[in-house]
Amino acid sequence: MGLRVETSNWPLPLGGQRFITPPRLRRLLARHALSSGCYPLAIGFYPEAAGHQMRRLQPDDHLLIYCRSGKGWLETTDGRFEIAAGDLLLLPKDAPHAYGADAHSPWTIYWVHFDGSLSEDFLRLLGTQTLRRIGVQPRQLGDFEALLGLQRQSLNALPFIHAAHRLQAMLSSLAVLPARANLKSGRVLDVEAVQAVMREHLHGSLNLDELAAHFKLSRFHFAKTYRALTGHAPIQDFIQLKMALACRLLDRGDIEVRQVAEQLGYEDPYYFSRLFRKVVGMAPSHYRTLHQG
Repeated sequence: MGLRVETSNWPLPLGGQRFITPPRLRRLLARHALSSGCYPLAIGFYPEAAGHQMRRLQPDDHLLIYCRSGKGWLETTDGRFEIAAGDLLLLPKDAPHAYGADAHSPWTIYWVHFDGSLSEDFLRLLGTQTLRRIGVQPRQLGDFEALLGLQRQSLNALPFIHAAHRLQAMLSSLAVLPARANLKSGRVLDVEAVQAVMREHLHGSLNLDELAAHFKLSRFHFAKTYRALTGHAPIQDFIQLKMALACRLLDRGDIEVRQVAEQLGYEDPYYFSRLFRKVVGMAPSHYRTLHQG
């Protein structure tokens, strides 16, 4: 672990914030069992950052940038991207990149450099997209503000260990945000909208062709886009939602397994039981016994 964190030397204006975790505390965080998985190296807030730009050829830490307002740009090996309010940039270690504020409408951004033995595992939760258009989310703004509160704390271990857990919680919360994609046709595929349709059909059946037709896409493009956004096949998620409802029904304990199967649209209770066992890891009768008392 190096002693220097590579941040921009952009001059801070009134209201700007930049905090570098001191080397002694970085070494402590890297060793401590409660923080070594993922911990902040530097945190900042740049308001209306005119003239801000940065190029990192071989970064030795991960960087998360969240654009609150204004515009900017990003260059990676995948090309150049225009950045707007609500865009999240995820720039992993060792991946060369450059970024900066738009000359006419400079961005306002939050950012955090981080590392740790589990940091790449947290990144895998977020998928392979360098740019995620999540919109301006009050929760994410609050998470960054909470991290920035670290600069007002004393330089002992406890606030920094707590900040490491805040960072980990923020990364995992980003992984469950509803994802959406802008398609070449001009349409938008919104995972939350897809799963809303799934929930409407939990008591019956729904196949891939019906889902794709609902969103006016071919079966191939719908399945490919959904998997790219979630990492799962759409019908796999539909079955997961059905089994979650099955668990809730079984938790009530006042209906038989056969009746649960019927409520979920399964005519064959044995097929339902096999599917439940595959998803949940035990037979529905065993699950209900575990949750009675």
